[in-house]
Amino acid sequence: MPNGLIAKKVGMSRVFLEGGEAVPVTYLAVEPNTIVRTKTEDKDGYNAIVLGVGAKKWKSRKGKENTRYAMQKEWQVDSLEGLEAGKQIAADTIPAESVVSISGISKGKGFQGVVKRHKFAGGPKTHGSHHHRRPGSIGMCEFPGRVLKGQRLPGRMGGDTITIKDRSIVVVDTEKGILAVKGPIPGPNGAFVYVTVQSSPDSE
Repeated sequence: MPNGLIAKKVGMSRVFLEGGEAVPVTYLAVEPNTIVRTKTEDKDGYNAIVLGVGAKKWKSRKGKENTRYAMQKEWQVDSLEGLEAGKQIAADTIPAESVVSISGISKGKGFQGVVKRHKFAGGPKTHGSHHHRRPGSIGMCEFPGRVLKGQRLPGRMGGDTITIKDRSIVVVDTEKGILAVKGPIPGPNGAFVYVTVQSSPDSE
């Protein structure tokens, strides 16, 4: 079976365990993932499947019907047995208590200054100071006479691909296609994320 799925972030809540402990979770909605195509070791050098969600039909100018997917992602697999193109994969492929890694695109925050982007402390707020949220001196005098690369400066913040590892699956609702992942994950609500299984209780 594939070791990953494409899911959509729903929002955060909490789940109470049998011992009464409250665990913060992020709910992921898993609509059926369709195997768009496969890659074989003979042709491509490795076995893999390409999963797609959000299928939408469209016709070419010649009247040929095609399918376009809102999101696609490739996962390598050990074997392609039972994984043919067109097959759908649901949330029940990831059992509860599995440990997964999740990749997503963080929230975009636009152009930000050094205080928000790099956690600079800022300058004095009183006594006539004009240095509040500025980065301060960054240059050198005569040599080398330029700003070195890697300086922490204002710039675009967010919109980066973030991967969080070693997150456990607390709840799996196969009927509704819902996964509850412990802790927060990157991205806004409604964004697509990639869930990859690191280990499952079945394999232990």
